[in-house]
Amino acid sequence: MRNASFLVILFSLGGFLSLTFPAAATNYTFLDLGSLGGTTTIAYDINDNGQVVGRSIDNNGLGQAFLKNPGSAMINLGTLGGHQGSANNINNNGQVVGAANTPANNGNQYHAFLLNPGSAMQDLTIGSSYAAAIGINNSGQVVGVIQNGSQYNAFLKNPGGAIQDLGIRGDANAINDNGQVVGAVFNNNYWRAFLMNPGGAVQTLGTLGGDYSNANDINNSGLVVGVARTANGYDHAFLMNTAIPNSSMQDLGTLGGTNSQALGINASGQVVGSSNTVGGGANHAFLITTESGMQDLNNLIDLPAGVILEYARAINQAGQIVGDGYDSRDGSTHAFLLTPVPLPSPVLLLGSGLLGLAGWRRLRKG
Repeated sequence: MRNASFLVILFSLGGFLSLTFPAAATNYTFLDLGSLGGTTTIAYDINDNGQVVGRSIDNNGLGQAFLKNPGSAMINLGTLGGHQGSANNINNNGQVVGAANTPANNGNQYHAFLLNPGSAMQDLTIGSSYAAAIGINNSGQVVGVIQNGSQYNAFLKNPGGAIQDLGIRGDANAINDNGQVVGAVFNNNYWRAFLMNPGGAVQTLGTLGGDYSNANDINNSGLVVGVARTANGYDHAFLMNTAIPNSSMQDLGTLGGTNSQALGINASGQVVGSSNTVGGGANHAFLITTESGMQDLNNLIDLPAGVILEYARAINQAGQIVGDGYDSRDGSTHAFLLTPVPLPSPVLLLGSGLLGLAGWRRLRKG
């Protein structure tokens, strides 16, 4: 489910003259999403309504699936009878998917779940001791991973149906509204990013010259993001336009370090993820836009002292970003929500009788 501002241009009343100005970075407000009592909270997804889901440690040290509605306190979504869970994705209808443990096997058995608004958590897993739902689209199709014997396979579940083992040794990480599924398949001793079209075969997406790749997200235009190994052995964030036949991965680079990964993309192609910094430094959350390229989100926000935004995991169509960061003051991990702040609107007027050019700044939506 998944801004940067720029100067929109000047028009002329006669002559159609236009001027171009450098792109400007968007600023953001920062919100600590709180916790369920513990010191670690991770936000995995945000929908276009601003609802956030993830995992938070409670007072007993147990990880719990959470939902946070705008302006409300964090809600513990419960489990499937066990003690722990994680909410991994939410669609625009408020349907949440994830994994939670059951009472079986001393609480060590995890099942995929679907939670519809106002309903009880639904166990999606039949005939397996382990499954996790990782993605859901706006039609309610769910994807994830399920244990099949000694291996773990990607699955697809259509609304009203049971989990379908796709026969792919690997994980299905995301599904768009067109039913295209992406993830990672284990093939010939290597992990490869894959794309599966509805009713089609698995298409491996290659690498950046190395021996590994993983697709983390796909938008409705067929833009896929993830991580892939380069020829020199580093892992870099990638973008791939699968709507173009015979397209290849684009290396999105880093924030000066050696490794990066793209974790989410919205409908407009804005990408979020994490990269280490110069000299193998700390991981920093990033945003990539066509206007401004890769930007360190820590440079776009007034943050509390000691807080570093490490992972940006999802971005919605309004440009709101969720992820998690590290607080060096107490060693805790905090989930965050970043909301774009529109910049001032400078107006440029040339003298009376001239072309009457007008300029303004607007926030590019998603």
